[in-house]
Amino acid sequence: MGTTAEDPWRMMISLETLKANISIQPNLMIVATRFIAVCESIGPAIITSTKFMKNCTDTNGPTFNFRSITVGLIIAAVIPLEVGCAVNSAISQNKAEQPGIVSSGIDGGKSERDTSTPPNTVAGKAHDSTAKGSQTDSSIRLVRGESQQHESSALRPIQAKLENISLNPVDEEPALNGMITLQELETLALENNPTISELAASTQKAAGYRNQVLTRPNPVVGYQGQQLADRGTDQHLAFIEREFVTGDKLELNQRVLNATLCAQLQELEAQRYRVTTDIRTRFYQALAIQKQIDLITEFSTVAEKGLKFAELRKEAGEGSQVDVLQSQILKSEVHLAKRQANAKLAAIWREISALAGVSDLPFARLDGTLPTKTDIVDWDGLAASLVASSPEYSAAQDRISRAHAALQRQQVQPIPNIAVLLGAGVDYGTNSGMLNLQVGVPLPVSNKNLGNIEAAQAEICRAQMEAQRIQNSIEARLAIVSKEYDTAVAAIETYSSDILPSASSSMKLADQAYQAGEVAFLQVLSTRKTFFDSNLQYINAQSQFAIAQAKIDGFVLTGALDTVRDDSGDASLRDLTFSQQ
Repeated sequence: MGTTAEDPWRMMISLETLKANISIQPNLMIVATRFIAVCESIGPAIITSTKFMKNCTDTNGPTFNFRSITVGLIIAAVIPLEVGCAVNSAISQNKAEQPGIVSSGIDGGKSERDTSTPPNTVAGKAHDSTAKGSQTDSSIRLVRGESQQHESSALRPIQAKLENISLNPVDEEPALNGMITLQELETLALENNPTISELAASTQKAAGYRNQVLTRPNPVVGYQGQQLADRGTDQHLAFIEREFVTGDKLELNQRVLNATLCAQLQELEAQRYRVTTDIRTRFYQALAIQKQIDLITEFSTVAEKGLKFAELRKEAGEGSQVDVLQSQILKSEVHLAKRQANAKLAAIWREISALAGVSDLPFARLDGTLPTKTDIVDWDGLAASLVASSPEYSAAQDRISRAHAALQRQQVQPIPNIAVLLGAGVDYGTNSGMLNLQVGVPLPVSNKNLGNIEAAQAEICRAQMEAQRIQNSIEARLAIVSKEYDTAVAAIETYSSDILPSASSSMKLADQAYQAGEVAFLQVLSTRKTFFDSNLQYINAQSQFAIAQAKIDGFVLTGALDTVRDDSGDASLRDLTFSQQ
């Protein structure tokens, strides 16, 4: 038909033109692009096939028809498959790229995110706050997504706790605009803080070890031949060997690892409190500085007007250079305070970004309030309540239970397992069948596992002392918080009921007295500076009170980025079960 080997390249040129000028829907554009790529990749093959068919035409006409049809069918099959794969991958990719967080814009400075119930508070809330912890609801997952966790019926009591564990990816960075609340920052931190995922992985390790130590031994099957060189008297035997575990060793193994898993779950819960407490303390610090900056900005206007007024009075011969200099000093002090406050706010925001696990978190104005109402706390009763409810102390109690279970496990170790071998075969010397049975047990004569029993007893003592240390640590940390709480309460009550009203009245009276010519301009500046400083100190007291309350609500647990405890155990107890030597 006049087709030459160069025609496919002409087709490629037209496809390039199509690729440069086509304007269609996104999915169809992907398909078209993939189709063009496939055509480009098979272009040389088309040329080679065309040359080959042309040569065949010159030598053998019928062969050309058969091979042309074959090559055409191959090309027709490859292109739809390639394009179909592109369609499926494009659709899958579009579905995977749907955002998991739907922003509602800047409507009241809040955005919608999936959150759940906050951590339980121990003391009563002393103030209204938007601070609520959040926990993810996704179940525990392996690093390899295709793997699954298999739980036996004996492992169900704490399956509900395992379902609250999540290994969340930390690659996504949400775009934050406008204002951000404490609850939203807590959600970010619980989803992205690396220590949460690290402890979730450690907890999953403990669950895997717990499943492994319960598994029974595999049977051994084999063949045995005797007198094979003596034809006619040879013997052939097939056998199966199995070790039967005694003393409930495997069940006791599981009890030990089950206590280990419970301890790791409590450590994970404690780490969540550490993260939320650190986020809350930084939030209230930043919120206080933010309010101080607003106050400084407002007072800077007053300082500017005071300086201009002092200069006008000097030009009119009513004031002096001292008034101007004092006004200039006040203005400079206000400007310096604002610069320092901005630097502190930027540093705290970077710290919040690190705690939340989101690098370069875009700055947003904090949406929240500082407390104005205070309560009296029974510190002795609160200390007992904190110790009893603290996940840190609960983890120590679980480790004591593990030590007791380990002692019981070591005490049954000397009980020998039973090894049974059963074989069946034929004896050609007697032309009859054979049946063999062997039963054996190791005798605990030399090794009675006394060393491991003594070590397990010592571990119980160590675990109990560790629990006592944690209790004392909680009480000591609470004592420090009580000092911060009580001093903040005293400051808030004094400033709100006495100092601030007096400072406001003094400033108004000084203005009236100055207008009447009864006081100097410097006294007016002094009263304004006193009112300004009193408001700053009041905000500091509110921040200190909110931080102390946050620490109490978080079981005085801090250190969101400190090294976490990996006490997930191992599967060595199973090896000990089947090596009684």
